[in-house]
Amino acid sequence: MACSSTITDTPSHSPDAGRFLAARFWRSASGFWRAPGALGAWLLTAALIACTVLQLAVQYRLNYWSRDFFDAFGRRDGVTLRVQALLFLLLAGASILVAVLSVWARMTTQRKWRAWLTRHLIDRWLSNDRFLQLHFQQSEDRNPEYRIAEDARVATDAPVSMAAGVLTALLNVVIFVGILWNVGGDLDVAVFGHVLTVPKYLVITVVVYSALLTLAMTVIGHRMVHVIAEKNAAEAQFRSIASNLRERGAVGLVAGDGTPQHRSLSGVFNTVIGRWSDLCAQFMRTTLVSQGNILAAPVIGWVLCAPKYLVGTMSLGQAAQAVAAFVMVQTALNWLVDNYPGLAECLSSVNRVGSLLLALDEFDRDGAGRKEACPELSDLSGQRDQGDRPCVVSESGAVGQPGSLYPHIVAPGSGHQD
Repeated sequence: MACSSTITDTPSHSPDAGRFLAARFWRSASGFWRAPGALGAWLLTAALIACTVLQLAVQYRLNYWSRDFFDAFGRRDGVTLRVQALLFLLLAGASILVAVLSVWARMTTQRKWRAWLTRHLIDRWLSNDRFLQLHFQQSEDRNPEYRIAEDARVATDAPVSMAAGVLTALLNVVIFVGILWNVGGDLDVAVFGHVLTVPKYLVITVVVYSALLTLAMTVIGHRMVHVIAEKNAAEAQFRSIASNLRERGAVGLVAGDGTPQHRSLSGVFNTVIGRWSDLCAQFMRTTLVSQGNILAAPVIGWVLCAPKYLVGTMSLGQAAQAVAAFVMVQTALNWLVDNYPGLAECLSSVNRVGSLLLALDEFDRDGAGRKEACPELSDLSGQRDQGDRPCVVSESGAVGQPGSLYPHIVAPGSGHQD
């Protein structure tokens, strides 16, 4: 049996494996809310939810403010306009205050969750000399410290922001669909001499429009998760190889273009640039949908309200209120369109942290067998050669340094895995 465990990022190729790794990540990461002393985590979560609800209440009142303001504007009612201007100052101040509190609650939750998860990963990685035994597939980056430092950050920052965004989107749909339902009403359309009544036409239109946008984003950006995962892996591998060159004292050899070290480092960097080029192409495709939506949504709202406004069944204030509600509902229903790149980045990091946790799980399952196969590892911590570089136990029992440019911290010569 080789004294190693393998880290692999198969979820980027398999949706089922991706769900499995996400579940493994959550099993550990959710300990932030289950560990002793988790009351603070729950209080922060409650504060974040409260800020989200309060912000929605302010937006709801602003929607009715827009109706009253534009109705007074259409009547040329100066007194009412002054009153509405003062009311806007109060509503804007409340919105700014709640937004500031929301930023505090969100970033504090992210910071404390990341601290908890990172400490958990570090404890597991360092205990029983596991950091000496992790084995990586040839195509993977070989530094779990990148997953602990960077992927754990993304995997805890993004879910908090996205959870708040999803809650906001759901509440916006529930609240502002009611406004579209009541203000928009039914629309009578003349078709070939017959009058066709479209019931609650603003609601139907916003749902159909949002569904088409979401479908377009899903189709256009279906490779985003895979591309981001490859970009992150290439970046981590580039850092790993450069760090390994420095630790081996080979920095002086990198200056020549013909050295193996220079060719290896340049080759990996070219891969990094290629991955960023692929990501740029993905962002260009998704921007076609997102930017087009930003420009089209308000115009579509006004066009839909124009027939009833022109015949006098909808006031200017009601039209402005309906358009604002249309944009709010459309934005909420298209949450995936606006957040697809961020969601892809989050899933990539979650999968990479999950794969690290699975590799560490292997040591927990057969740790006794590993100690019997490699008893020297129990005394290896702190053992260094004269160059103060990490040592590796060979199958013959000798202690030495990794001998290749990309060392696997395993028993040299053991080409198989558990």
